Amino acid sequence: MAYVPGVALLAALAVGCSAGSDSNANGADSKAGSPTVTPAPPGKYETLPAPCRAVPRGMLKDLLPGAAELPGDQQEKVFRGSASVTYDTDRKVGCSWKSDAPNATRSLSIDFERVVSYDPAVSDDDRADTVYAKKEKAAGLSSPAAAGPDAEKNSGAPDAQGKQKDKDKAGADTDRPEDAAADATASADGSADPSSSSSPSGGDGGGDDDGANTEEALPSRVLDNLGDAAFLHNLPTRAGSTAQHRTVSVVFRTSNVVVTVRYAEQPALVTQVPDSRELQEKAQALARKLAETLSE
Repeated sequence: MAYVPGVALLAALAVGCSAGSDSNANGADSKAGSPTVTPAPPGKYETLPAPCRAVPRGMLKDLLPGAAELPGDQQEKVFRGSASVTYDTDRKVGCSWKSDAPNATRSLSIDFERVVSYDPAVSDDDRADTVYAKKEKAAGLSSPAAAGPDAEKNSGAPDAQGKQKDKDKAGADTDRPEDAAADATASADGSADPSSSSSPSGGDGGGDDDGANTEEALPSRVLDNLGDAAFLHNLPTRAGSTAQHRTVSVVFRTSNVVVTVRYAEQPALVTQVPDSRELQEKAQALARKLAETLSE
């Protein structure tokens, strides 16, 4: 008779130990499986557009005057563009065009960079914002909140222009070693492009008052209503340059993609001065079109 209760007691103890063991195992598994860091959300864009087909033919005709008058095969070659050499078309692509007209040469290039963060705690958008901010700093500009309306207004003053040249050079030198995005930054600030020289300091027209007024009215500046953030860089004159080049860069970020548009003109005669206002307006119009295309 005493054997049966003993068996029952052993069975109860076995059940209790088993239950406790399962409970501990479940608790351990639950603790081990709990994430310590919530992964940041991925960027909106997983691919990039075909750059040489990103600009509508009608806009190319307007941006490259004289190309439409070329013979058929030459015209197609100009409008086809030249794709940038890249080893990862999912991350970075670009295209450039050039047109020689009797009165001037126009050149255009666009670059798309899709930024990916490999840090689970940093989103693709935040990483892209860092890349964009480096380009903005290299252009001698600050964010809208930091610059304010007075800083933007004063950036066109002669003293500010002189200081801005030093900032451009210093920003480009310090930013270049950071990462692969530095290549696009160098292109954006014109340091690697011989055609990026602008007119002599003192305005678009040197001693021309109208040119100087245009220069002061349209300085490098942060832009509104273009992507998530944008700026325009009216490139400064290279020291000792006598060529009347003018290059305008528009850089903007939308989600995890950073886009750079560069538009330049070199008149056939050194006495001719590029129209800075026209170049800026057309570069901005193209940038807005590209932003719309990305959003589609």
